[in-house]
Amino acid sequence: MKEAAASVLMDRMYRHQRHVYDFTRKYYLFGRDRLIEGLAPPRGARVLEVGCGTARNLVLAARAWPAAQFYGIDISSEMLMTARHRVQRTGLSQRIELSLGDATRFDPALLFGVPSFSRIVFSYSLSMIPEWRAAVRQAVLWLAPDGELHIVDFGGQERLGPLLRSGLRRWLRQFHVTPRDALESELRHLEGEGGRLSRLERPYGGYAQYAVFGRAATHGAPDGEALAMS
Repeated sequence: MKEAAASVLMDRMYRHQRHVYDFTRKYYLFGRDRLIEGLAPPRGARVLEVGCGTARNLVLAARAWPAAQFYGIDISSEMLMTARHRVQRTGLSQRIELSLGDATRFDPALLFGVPSFSRIVFSYSLSMIPEWRAAVRQAVLWLAPDGELHIVDFGGQERLGPLLRSGLRRWLRQFHVTPRDALESELRHLEGEGGRLSRLERPYGGYAQYAVFGRAATHGAPDGEALAMS
């Protein structure tokens, strides 16, 4: 199964890296804190991070937005061990729930007993998900009406120059990372299915990209049903 193969690959890569992940990644995963600041979840909202890794973002977001409940899924059981330890250590176990899950086929009712989320976050995880378009669609499916999908990840590096861009991409491939150059076009396509791309930025010379995609309010259908039928 593809899910099992992906899980094994991620566990193999992060078995040792998870212990130094946050220290090393802070030097080149730009825009994560800005994403957290921009979440602005409504009071009582449920916020999911897909590919939550060490729970670094979830802990910071839970502290920044104390009236919301947070959830995280990751395909790596190794990363989740670190995440669970961090959540327990910070005293946030009542506000952050974690589960092993595949970004392309997760079901919030089965994993957490909830129907949908007001905010769903991908923070430098789409570039590591081979079937990333399926992951985006799965996330949009489980957005509550008027919910938002927030994405920060590597961009096209279009303004960094050909040599730097080429070298950066070769280096990223060593970590099974592929920038999703077609992210904007995929989100534009999804606009015809009940959503709107409200923000798209490519800061740092295109090194990163930040997108916010909102699901329109629907009437007469349970959360997720309208897009599930499209």
